[in-house]
Amino acid sequence: MFFLTIMLDFLDVPDVVSERDLQKSIIKNLKNFIFEIGKDFTFVGEEYRVQVGQHDYYIDLLFYHRGLSCLVAFELKIGEFKPEYVGKINLYLEALDREVKKENENPSVGVILCASKDDEVVEFALSRSLSPTMVSEYNLKLIDKKLLQKKLKEYVELAETAFADED
Repeated sequence: MFFLTIMLDFLDVPDVVSERDLQKSIIKNLKNFIFEIGKDFTFVGEEYRVQVGQHDYYIDLLFYHRGLSCLVAFELKIGEFKPEYVGKINLYLEALDREVKKENENPSVGVILCASKDDEVVEFALSRSLSPTMVSEYNLKLIDKKLLQKKLKEYVELAETAFADED
């Protein structure tokens, strides 16, 4: 399973913020956020309302990905990932697919963006989910240069090993 960390150091917010403050900072810095997540994203809306039964639900951030031809719902969390977040994003994705998605588009994708996560908990929580969902961590500050160099060296060694195994 591949996990991605998104760098949000351009937001210039304190370490502890509310989810609403995080969302406002992303909207204020939308161009930089899109550069961080990928160039094929188009912003659709914030607090995007979907209705299920008699209840209104609000997706923190909604994008459209041109390359994947699908809606991408972002759920923002300031704490550690919790398994119940998967149920919430699944509800959003089903609502988007039934009520918003165009016939020619692919199923919607969910991204739960958390301050931290336990990879094993994430793997268990997503193992039976049929919805295309990804859990990513975000960092509000760049990591220490020495730690970054160490991690980069580890990734290079891992990639070299993987390519060597293919031969």
